[in-house]
Amino acid sequence: MKKLILMVAAVLMSVAALADNPSFIQVTGKAVKEFTPNEYYVKIVINERDSKGKITVEEQQRQMISTLKRLGVDIEKQLLFADMSGEFFKKKTSVASASYQLKLSSAKEVAEVQQALVDLGLSSVYLERVSHSDLEKFKHEVRRASVVNARECAEELAEALGQKAGRCFYINDSNYDITPRYNNMLRMNTRAYDDMAFEEETVEEPSIEFKSIKIEYSVQARFVLL
Repeated sequence: MKKLILMVAAVLMSVAALADNPSFIQVTGKAVKEFTPNEYYVKIVINERDSKGKITVEEQQRQMISTLKRLGVDIEKQLLFADMSGEFFKKKTSVASASYQLKLSSAKEVAEVQQALVDLGLSSVYLERVSHSDLEKFKHEVRRASVVNARECAEELAEALGQKAGRCFYINDSNYDITPRYNNMLRMNTRAYDDMAFEEETVEEPSIEFKSIKIEYSVQARFVLL
């Protein structure tokens, strides 16, 4: 209801402004911000089938936690138990599958954790999503920048006509929420080990790269031509 009242008020104000100022210029202001994520959410699924029933899920959990601690992961703060489906209960005492969400702060950590858990025998370890701790702050910055860009565009076009852009009497902000666009180009490079060819050559460590997150915002604005 509040948004509807604001929209009606904006329309009435623009109509009144047009009556007094028939000459105006309408522009679209845009702004883009790209940044590297600092929050990486890794999904880990432990399944008894991975070990062909030789190692219980409980034992794999203990091995996983021990490995993560060795890599410097704060288990209490960074590891979240996701779910445990009822269909995976066996003999009413043992769980056959369990999943976790692990929060990391760099692509390098993701590579190290993924490689270590795969070496442990966990086949389902993948990057679920990425984000940034200052995402909301960045959204506000881009929103403000789009309005500034609209003013700059109006002044540039008005100058080309030998005129000036006056006050802004209308802004159409249809971006109720800014959805980040992820350049989801996750590249993980691991070197396969060939026991037959392996000698004393240097083995490359796993590397991972995640491109930037992009936020785009646009507004339409009308300025009086002077």
